[in-house]
Amino acid sequence: MISFITEKITSWERLKAEKRPIFIYGMGDGALKIMTVFRQMNIKVAGIFASDEFVRGHSFEGFLVHKLSEVEEMAEDFVVVLAFAAGYQEIVDKIHDIASKHTLYVPDVPVAGTGLFTYDFCVQNQEKIRQVYDSLADDYSRKVYANIINFKISGKIEYLSSVTTPKEEIYHSIIKPHISETYVDLGAYNGDTVRELLEFTNGRYSSIYALEPDKKNFKKLSKFTDSMPNVYPINAAAWCIDTSLPFAAKAGRQSAISAFSENFVEARSVDSVLQGKPATIIKMDVEGFEREAIWGAAQTISHYAPKLMIALYHRNEDIFELPLLIKALNERYKLYLRHQLYIPAWETNLYAVI
Repeated sequence: MISFITEKITSWERLKAEKRPIFIYGMGDGALKIMTVFRQMNIKVAGIFASDEFVRGHSFEGFLVHKLSEVEEMAEDFVVVLAFAAGYQEIVDKIHDIASKHTLYVPDVPVAGTGLFTYDFCVQNQEKIRQVYDSLADDYSRKVYANIINFKISGKIEYLSSVTTPKEEIYHSIIKPHISETYVDLGAYNGDTVRELLEFTNGRYSSIYALEPDKKNFKKLSKFTDSMPNVYPINAAAWCIDTSLPFAAKAGRQSAISAFSENFVEARSVDSVLQGKPATIIKMDVEGFEREAIWGAAQTISHYAPKLMIALYHRNEDIFELPLLIKALNERYKLYLRHQLYIPAWETNLYAVI
């Protein structure tokens, strides 16, 4: 087996073997997903707690929601399972503080797709994983790759904290944006990643194409870009061809293509949008459909080799399938992996440059 994968026992297995009470920290979709796996594996939940500001005497899934201090009074020694995503330093610091006092796990549940990320899953895909590892452009990318895989198996947050890179460093050292970029933003949300790029180009660019399928998000995106020249907001999902797709609109960033929705949204391929014109940067964060978006940009990637920023954390297989696909489309690319501040392993991205 691959030597850099040192974790073989999943967080789920460790939790199943626990004799101490297990408390879930957090509510919402993440907690529901974790509790579903708990039921399948017969892992008992002792209770739920939330940050003090969210505790108002209400219940979640039949459990009264406690404060951490209340749980500490109830149980002398217990295990914490984090059930929400944290991307701000203050919250991340709070999680690390809890982990310094109590055993804490962050079980990996895929944002999209099915199945769990386990050691056996890595064994089944070891050739692809090794191929990606060997193709990465620097030692730090290889360290990130190893740590992310070990985190996803074990749920131990120290694997993330030791490979967290500030966004500014990534832009300055890898992407190196200039003042005449043609930027394609797939999953443009409310314009936050357009704004992010402009921070590093002093507001200058050649043109911007921003695709966002959610109507509410698109309205905010359009308002933000309304007075900007050569910016083309498009109310569509990124896909491999031009078509229409069932789409579930949810709050914030979580809207996504869904086979269970009766609502449809227009879908566009990057190659169709650009109509043969070059792009210099393409960013993809499309809630688990990055592979389809990449195929939709295949001609652009093959012919023009734009710098790529691709989310690598939505599906279990993304961590090896997406880098291998990029290399297959254009073998000249140098591949880098970086993880920005986030628990769990969200904001783990692939960066491809010539």
